[in-house]
Amino acid sequence: MSKNITVKVGSLSRQDTIIPILIIGSLFFIFGFISWINSILIPFFKIACELTNFESYLVTFAFYISYLVFSVPASYLLKRIGFKKGMMVGFWIMAIGAFIFIPAALTRTYELFLLGLFSIGAGTALLQTAANPYITILGPKERAAQRISIMGIFNKAAGILAPLLFAAVILKATDADLFKQIPAMDVLTRNLVLDELIRRVIIPYTCVGAVLIGLGLMIRYSSLPEIDTEHESEDIALANSGKTLIFQFPHLILGALAIFLHLGTQVISIDTIISYAGSMNIGLLEAKIFPSYTLFTMIIGYILGIVLIPKFISQVRVLQICTVLGVILTLLIIYATTPVNFLGHHTELSIWFVVLLGLPNSLVWAGIWPLALDGLGRFTKLGSSILIMGLAGNAIMPLVYGHYADIAGLRSAYWVLFPCYLFLVYYSFYGYTIRSWTFKKPEGKTAGCS
Repeated sequence: MSKNITVKVGSLSRQDTIIPILIIGSLFFIFGFISWINSILIPFFKIACELTNFESYLVTFAFYISYLVFSVPASYLLKRIGFKKGMMVGFWIMAIGAFIFIPAALTRTYELFLLGLFSIGAGTALLQTAANPYITILGPKERAAQRISIMGIFNKAAGILAPLLFAAVILKATDADLFKQIPAMDVLTRNLVLDELIRRVIIPYTCVGAVLIGLGLMIRYSSLPEIDTEHESEDIALANSGKTLIFQFPHLILGALAIFLHLGTQVISIDTIISYAGSMNIGLLEAKIFPSYTLFTMIIGYILGIVLIPKFISQVRVLQICTVLGVILTLLIIYATTPVNFLGHHTELSIWFVVLLGLPNSLVWAGIWPLALDGLGRFTKLGSSILIMGLAGNAIMPLVYGHYADIAGLRSAYWVLFPCYLFLVYYSFYGYTIRSWTFKKPEGKTAGCS
């Protein structure tokens, strides 16, 4: 059993942070694996539970809306029991959600699946509320984006593996023909086929639940140190002396909105791409690879961030470049209709710009966190929970996309990305500098993270 060691913010040397970074990296791998399975669950549930586009995106809604509900309670729980015990509880809540998939599959009840996803999301919200501020304040703040980029590689590597492994477990080579035959089947035969199809998730989610219980125990008794965020340095204490509410930090609140919109753009680029490929007459068994392409471009972005930040370029400048690139790629998705043959796929050029969204999306999260948490001091845990609430963008934005996809088509629905990236451009150039609601830019102040 390890000793619980408590250290102050910024007191660990670079050498001392290696083991904690690897441990937290394993958490981000789990986040990625659990979260990005949704990209294959959406089309799978759409077939097995006979859903519309809008109904199928309730998968992401149920998973991510829990972030909105549980993030602030999670911050108070962490304040009471600490980071390590909080992470253990988070894993166990996720395990409960995984086990709910068993009765859901046995009864083919979509609402039960959504409850299970909500529970998994609640546990992940607790883990994220602990892990993101932990890795942000673990070392020097000018290297925060670099550390978060390392976490991103763990997260998205799992995201590449998750849909492929999950698809390998639940899909068969003959399913392409089966999916075409289902609409023509009589009611009794169709129900039998769909029951067999949906019950394929029982074994993998039972295994996931068992693993999550074990991981919770491992983290609880690991060598991961606690970090004291309750005691502020003199300059931060002076700056925060008159502040009693978290809403008195405009750069944080605007940062939470930026996180909301950023996560919405990220999940849309990954979770909608299989359906978008289907609109180009690409079947599910072929289209299942496309989320991995997007995640691979994100990993390229993370690697660039690790190499370039802060030695060659500041994390603020990277954030500005990425948000502008997001605007450009959105317009290319809408207007690029040229047929192409790339990587063995016959598609329109447009879908490859959806894939390329992974590149700018990779470093937006890493850029926002240190800017939004800068100078919060004793408000750090609560501030991080406010930012985690922004992950509800993953719940809301796919539904907005699905609604417009049903009305105007899958390609035109990508217009929802445009205003999101415009706000991100605003935050990256100006919003993060605001320290009072008078909207006057502080003289000589650039949030200390450039």
